[in-house]
Amino acid sequence: MSRARQPPLVTGISPNEGISWTKVTIRGENLGTGPTDLIGLTICGHNCLLTAEWMSASKIVCRVGQAKNDKGDIIVTTKSGGKGTSTVSFKLLKPEKIGILDQSAVWVDEMNYYDMRTDRNKGIPPLSLRPANPLGIEIDKGRFPQKDLEALFPGMSADFTSENFSAAWYLIENHSTTSFDQLKTAVVNLKKQANKKNEGSLAYVKGGLSTFFEAQDALSAIHQKLEADGTEKVEGSMTQKLENVLNRASNTADTLFQEVLGRKDKADSTRNALNVLQRFKFLFNLPLNIERNIQKGDYDVVINDYEKAKSLFGKTEVQVFKKYYAEVETRIEALRELLLDKLLETPSTLHDQKRYIRYLSDLHAPGDPAWQCIGAQHQWILQLMHNCKESCVKEQKGKDIFLVFIYMCNSLLHSPMLDLDSDVRPSPIGHLGQTASLKRGSSFQSGRDDAWQYRAPQQVLFVEKLTKLVVSQLPNFWKLWISYVNGSLFSETAEKSGQMERSKKNARQRQNDFKKMIQEVMHCLVKLIRGALLPFSLREGESRQYGGWEMKSELSGQWLTHVIQTVRLSSESLTALEIPNDMLQIIQDLILDLRVRCIIVTLQHTAEDIKRLSEKEDWVVDNEGLTSLPYQFEQCIVHSLQSLKTVLDCKPGEASVFQQQKTQEDVCQLSIGIMQVFIDCLEQLSTKPDGDIDTAHLSVDVSSPDLFGSIHEDSSLSSEQRLLIALSNCHYLERHTFLNIAEHFEKHGFQGVEKITQVSMESLKELDQRLFEMYIEFKADPIVGSLEPGIYAGYFDWKDCLAPAGVRNYLKEALVNIIAVHAEVFTISKDLVPRIMSRVVEAVSEELSRLMQCVAFFSKNGALQARLEICALRDTVAIYLTPESNSSFKQALEALPQLSSGTEKKLLEELLNKFKSSMHLQLTCFQASSSAMMKT
Repeated sequence: MSRARQPPLVTGISPNEGISWTKVTIRGENLGTGPTDLIGLTICGHNCLLTAEWMSASKIVCRVGQAKNDKGDIIVTTKSGGKGTSTVSFKLLKPEKIGILDQSAVWVDEMNYYDMRTDRNKGIPPLSLRPANPLGIEIDKGRFPQKDLEALFPGMSADFTSENFSAAWYLIENHSTTSFDQLKTAVVNLKKQANKKNEGSLAYVKGGLSTFFEAQDALSAIHQKLEADGTEKVEGSMTQKLENVLNRASNTADTLFQEVLGRKDKADSTRNALNVLQRFKFLFNLPLNIERNIQKGDYDVVINDYEKAKSLFGKTEVQVFKKYYAEVETRIEALRELLLDKLLETPSTLHDQKRYIRYLSDLHAPGDPAWQCIGAQHQWILQLMHNCKESCVKEQKGKDIFLVFIYMCNSLLHSPMLDLDSDVRPSPIGHLGQTASLKRGSSFQSGRDDAWQYRAPQQVLFVEKLTKLVVSQLPNFWKLWISYVNGSLFSETAEKSGQMERSKKNARQRQNDFKKMIQEVMHCLVKLIRGALLPFSLREGESRQYGGWEMKSELSGQWLTHVIQTVRLSSESLTALEIPNDMLQIIQDLILDLRVRCIIVTLQHTAEDIKRLSEKEDWVVDNEGLTSLPYQFEQCIVHSLQSLKTVLDCKPGEASVFQQQKTQEDVCQLSIGIMQVFIDCLEQLSTKPDGDIDTAHLSVDVSSPDLFGSIHEDSSLSSEQRLLIALSNCHYLERHTFLNIAEHFEKHGFQGVEKITQVSMESLKELDQRLFEMYIEFKADPIVGSLEPGIYAGYFDWKDCLAPAGVRNYLKEALVNIIAVHAEVFTISKDLVPRIMSRVVEAVSEELSRLMQCVAFFSKNGALQARLEICALRDTVAIYLTPESNSSFKQALEALPQLSSGTEKKLLEELLNKFKSSMHLQLTCFQASSSAMMKT
């Protein structure tokens, strides 16, 4: 099986030569995928894995060990690539021995030279008295290779302090070019040094000669006395005498040398103390240095010094060292407390938090500082969110009076502008473009929103501040947890793998606790927003904690749309952090509830705006008999739906706003309600009493050629004219507007559009029929009522009447009244003429048939007169005859006696032609309508 990676290849090492324990940097290719992948590293045959520090796949840092070979390759072995090769080599140099008085660029361990002398009788080692140049002449280093000298003197050394010292090697190495005279001088110097050493020894003996002689004499006397007497008494007295002599000798010696020895001991003690202070000044100055570095914020320096002191003196038995090390521990404990306070201090950046956690970890602080920091950040975020709510609630209460003042000023400033439309007659051609200015998308249409025109509602500002706060704080909180999980809080490399493993283990144990923290933040965010915008969705206990807002009026659809967009952006930002979706689902539920509420509120406000459309009716009629009202109604709904487009559209992860059956039903009912409100608005306008309507600005379309019989010059608008305009608007709504609105509903995904259209159409048709019946009642009843009095005017009697000379005036008056109705309808809407004229003719024909059937007897002349008038009326309104009116005319003619002769028929025809000729001008409207109707 082939390896997944190529074997390691070392292409460079820096430095490429040095003594043992030299720190080197190895560079190459495929040097491992991580610290655990590196399993072997040898330099000149020595295993250097223990000191190796893996930095990257192309870099390793380590220290060279005490190798046997003076030059060799660098071999790297990894799990993934196996044993590698090297294109470079390292040369191992032998270190030069350095005296304590020689200058050196490397650290010399002081412990090797410190003398723990406790007895004055022990002499000082002569190491400090060794001369650096024993011959006393100038040293001239030769250029002989070290290898050659080692080969020439195997097992020997040029160090004169070594047991294997070789004088020849020393002379070749240090005096290869020295002259013979100088060498003789060197011999003299060596002799002088030897004499000085001997003289020093003799001086010590000369100073104690008297004591030695006195002791010798005492011993000789004791010996002779013992031999002469041989008794125990003499022996006892001699022994006592010997003791006295020895004591006297000791006292004499002490008296003689006490001062000298005291000064010497004091000097030795002072010298030793100074030596200790100098060599261990690091420990003695460490407490003060720790305080200074803490004040400067150099915590890294403090930690490094502490680690060094701990490794050197952590287990010392020397009391003075213990005392100073205890002081260091006291300062470090204070530093731990300081760093922990700074770690838990808020606010703080993620960088500072990581830094303080690393410091506390390096100082071996008790507990788990990283988890403490996470808990503190969690509580701080929750506190910030509640503080944000409290401050916004206070601002809302403080601004109420100010906003009322702005509203009053705004009303006073704009009150003169309210009647501008009544002063200037808009151009009929540009009227439709002007009416398009009514937009539901603006939340400042109605008077209730004028006070918010220059400032957003406090709830909206609160949501923006709250989401901004969460989006700014939660990422660092989440990143801190991720760093805690992967162990990067403690080290970016593998230097502290033990801490990383402990961190990962703690993170696994506390994963559920952190999940609860995130969920608590999400719940707090959602409930605070619900308390501000959807207080009815909270429970009673939650309302007191998360509510507190003064809900004088509900936010408009525009502000809710803005809030939804804000919450959506926040959700996207949190999703980008790779927070699990189950933790963010509560935000999606909030967005769905806000979307549903936005739709409901927008439709409710739309219904209110449509209700006020009656105030905007200007009764300006175009050439189709329409006012601006249907267009305004359609535009109002279109702009309302357009303002909901972003709300209705589903973002990734969001559910359809119509997924719940209740929402579908509520939206359907509100949509039907909107249509019904407009229908009621039409009915209200058409049936409003004459005194309640302003018609000073009434106008007609100047492009219409049929202006005769139109609205009078006094600009008064009768109730019949309002009914006609309303009928014309209803006719247009049924054919165009309602169908267009249904298409817009379907386009935006509304459910139950068929039901909305069906119910609205039925309601509209009912209104149309009521208005139509009212108009027919207004116009047909007077005409019908004038027939009977006109027929019998002048005591006319069908039994006894003169021969007919033409159509009587009552019929001519009825026709003129019918023509007046035709003219009025034609002026408003040509499309309504056939429908209205047909009903008027039906009413007249029905009444005429009734009157004819009520006559008991017709004379010959009466029958001819009746037939003439019935035929004249029938022929005049022939284009508006319906089956009902034809039936009425037929019944009327059947009630008359039949014509008995051709003379009567001829006379009837002549009288009809005479009538048509005399009434030609008046009857032209029927012909024009006929031609126009035929074209349509």
